[in-house]
Amino acid sequence: MTDSKKLCIAITGSTGFVGKNVRKVLHKKGAKLFNISRKNFSSYKSETKIISQDINIADISKKIKNCHAFVHLIGIGHQSVDSTFQSVNVELTKKIIQLCHKSKIKKIIYVSGLGASKNSASVYFISKFQAEQAIINSGLDYTIFRASYIIGKDDHLTKNLKAQMKTKQITIPGSGKYHLQPIFVNDVGEVIYKAITSEKFSNKIIDLVGPETVTFQNYVRLFKGKSLIKIKNVDLERAYHAALHNTKSRYGLDDLNIMIGDFTGNHSRLKKLCGLKFKKFREVLQTRSLSQ
Repeated sequence: MTDSKKLCIAITGSTGFVGKNVRKVLHKKGAKLFNISRKNFSSYKSETKIISQDINIADISKKIKNCHAFVHLIGIGHQSVDSTFQSVNVELTKKIIQLCHKSKIKKIIYVSGLGASKNSASVYFISKFQAEQAIINSGLDYTIFRASYIIGKDDHLTKNLKAQMKTKQITIPGSGKYHLQPIFVNDVGEVIYKAITSEKFSNKIIDLVGPETVTFQNYVRLFKGKSLIKIKNVDLERAYHAALHNTKSRYGLDDLNIMIGDFTGNHSRLKKLCGLKFKKFREVLQTRSLSQ
C-alpha cells in the first residue's frame, strides 16, 4: 500500500523492550521514525528524537504532522501511586488520540493485552479494554493487537526467571498448568510493519500470539534447560499474599492475574493476515540468548 522508504511513523514507548525492537525492524525497512520519549536515548541516524515529559500536543504535533501511522506502545503492567492503570493505559491513550487528530495522522496501532474484555474483573485488563474503546470510537483507522507474552532478550518474564536462577531456585505460583502463547519480539516488529502497510489490518482487533501454547510449568523447565536449578511450586494463595504485602515478591499481583487467566489466542488468523513464518518459542530459547 505504501513505499516503506517513504513511510513516516511516530512511536511512543520507544525506549522500552518492545519499542526498541520494533524500531529496529522499522529502521531496517527504511521507514523514517519519530520517537517520542520522556528521556533521552540512543537513536539511528534516520530517526528523530522527541523528548517530552508530558506529551505536549501543541509542540509534538508540529514535528510529526502527516505521519502515515502512530504506533502507541506505552503501557504499564504494574501500578503505583504515581503511575496508575487509569492515568497511563487509559488517559494517556486518549491524549495520543488527540495528538493523532492534531497531527492529521489517520492510522493508529495499539498493543493491548490478551485477556482485555468488557467482562474482565482485572483492573489491568479493564484499563486496556477502556483504552481499546477510546481508540475504536476515535474515528481513526486502527489496528489493536491483544498481545500474549512477548519474548526476546531482556523481556520482563526472562529477566524475572534469570534473577530467580541466580538464587538456584525458580518459583511457580500454583500448579503452573496455566498456558502462555509466547511470541518473538522480532516477529512483533514484522507484524506491526504489516499492519501499517496493509489494508487487511484496517479497523481490526487481532490476537498477537505465537504459534505454540505451553504451560508455564513446561516453559520454566525449557527455560532453565539442563541447569540444576530447582523448581518449586508455591501455593497460589501464598503467592497472592506475597504479591499484596511484599514489594520484592517474585510475581506482582497483576503478573499473577495475567498468568492464572490462562489466556490463549487465534494464531492462525494472525498468520493468515501476515503471511509470515513465525518463530516458535522453543527456537528462541534454543538460541540461549534468553536463558544464559
